[in-house]
Amino acid sequence: MNFIYRVHAIERMFQREISEEAVEQIVVKGKVIESYENDKPYPSFLALGFHRDRAIHIVYAKDENSDIIIITAYEPSPEKWEKDMKTRRV
Repeated sequence: MNFIYRVHAIERMFQREISEEAVEQIVVKGKVIESYENDKPYPSFLALGFHRDRAIHIVYAKDENSDIIIITAYEPSPEKWEKDMKTRRV
């Protein structure tokens, strides 16, 4: 499994102090909480995981070679997410 980081993801990870180690751990061991099967050019996913007790969301896609394309990474905000960090607020 190869990880490919979009420029946007690298910029956001740097701004938000999210390491590659955290991103890759969450993609591998985290929980997919939303799937976007119709996204183009590849289906994408929103994963939730915890790194050093910090909740982090990773948006990534998987291409035809099963490479993982990291789109963005962020800390879910309580204004947009329920306490479980899996459920969007209405």
